[in-house]
Amino acid sequence: MASTVLRNCSNVLKINVRKLTILPHVSTGVRHKSTIQYATRPDLPKLAYRKLKGKSPGVVFLPGFASHMGGQKAEALEEFCKSLGHSYLRFDYSGCGSSEGEIGNYNMGAWKKDVLYVLDELVEGPQILVGSSMGGWLMLLAALARPEKTAALVGISAAADHFVMAFNALPIETKKEIEEQGFWKFPTKHNEEGFYTLSTDFLKEAENHCILQSPLPVSCPVRLIHGLKDSDVPWHVSMQVAERVLSNDVDVIFRKHGLHRMSEKDDIKLIVYTIDDLIDKLTTLG
Repeated sequence: MASTVLRNCSNVLKINVRKLTILPHVSTGVRHKSTIQYATRPDLPKLAYRKLKGKSPGVVFLPGFASHMGGQKAEALEEFCKSLGHSYLRFDYSGCGSSEGEIGNYNMGAWKKDVLYVLDELVEGPQILVGSSMGGWLMLLAALARPEKTAALVGISAAADHFVMAFNALPIETKKEIEEQGFWKFPTKHNEEGFYTLSTDFLKEAENHCILQSPLPVSCPVRLIHGLKDSDVPWHVSMQVAERVLSNDVDVIFRKHGLHRMSEKDDIKLIVYTIDDLIDKLTTLG
């Protein structure tokens, strides 16, 4: 595995030199944003999304828990795809951002359905799925459910199975208290309250979507980027994903000083260069 990391770091350096003059504005935000649209679904909340039409393979961005499609990474990827002429879609899960609903009414199963709807109805052809944090978990679920629509995977601080593993790691007495209360104040540094409130029903439902206990029949290229200073999702989760997927084309990239959100200028450049390399690879193979 170490050789995989070193080999990929070398690739990143080469891409950096090749593309630096082409994408000097990659982390400065989108100058001309795509228009927000709403997908109407029978008996389901409207999904808010932004879409650029362009060449294949397209790129789809999957945000993290309680996040939205207006973050730095999502916007930088839109500008990048626009510069190359490739299609790009970013969206908000049910109950998040500009989509309908309240976040507390939804769970991993509902958000998986959102992702599959995007792949089935809103994009054409195989896509490079870019999943941030919980989005990294959902991209793997989508790849298993829609292999024909998945050209490659890019995980950013991928949080596969994370809520369930974090809960199971708690002391027995703490878990009993949470089960009696019916909710867990999941600690976070990413909101003013300092925690997310997760119901025990949410946690139990999430168990149905855990994937790291057995091999994952994913055959497409997989890139996993993780910060060694990620205090939310341990970097070894990305290593577990790399070990579980059956693809022979898997690279793990560690950022020595990288944090969970991976939103610093150099973090975003690395993400963009990684996707650019995959586009080159898939275009050549195609």
